[in-house]
Amino acid sequence: QVQLVESGGGLVQAGDSLRLSCAASGRTFSLYTMAWFRQAPGKDREFVARITGSGRSTVYADSVQGRFTISRDNAKDTVYLHIDRLKPEDTAVYYCAARRASTVTFGSWGPGTQVTVSS
Repeated sequence: QVQLVESGGGLVQAGDSLRLSCAASGRTFSLYTMAWFRQAPGKDREFVARITGSGRSTVYADSVQGRFTISRDNAKDTVYLHIDRLKPEDTAVYYCAARRASTVTFGSWGPGTQVTVSS
C-alpha cells in the first residue's frame, strides 16, 4: 500500500482559493490512480475528483466541476487539489486516496485535512 498525507487545509474566506497537497510514499506513485474525497459535518463522504497515473485523464463530481482542479507531479509523488471561489458548503475534511489502475476500490487513504470556509 502507498502511504498518504494531506496538507494545505485551513480557515479561509468565501471567494478565496486554496491548494491542497497529498504526498505519497512507499510505492511507485505513477502506478496509482489518485482521488480526492471530502466529508462535510453530518454527511457521508463524497467523491470530488480523480486523476489517472499519467495525469492525462481527470474526472470531477458535478458539484465541483469548474471550480476544482486535480493535478499531480509524479516526480514529487504528490497530487494536488486546487479550489477556486471557495464556498461555505465546501467546508469539509478532504481526503486523498489511491488505487492501483487494475483495481476498483481505493485502498489507501490519508488522514485528511480540514478546510473551513467562512462566509
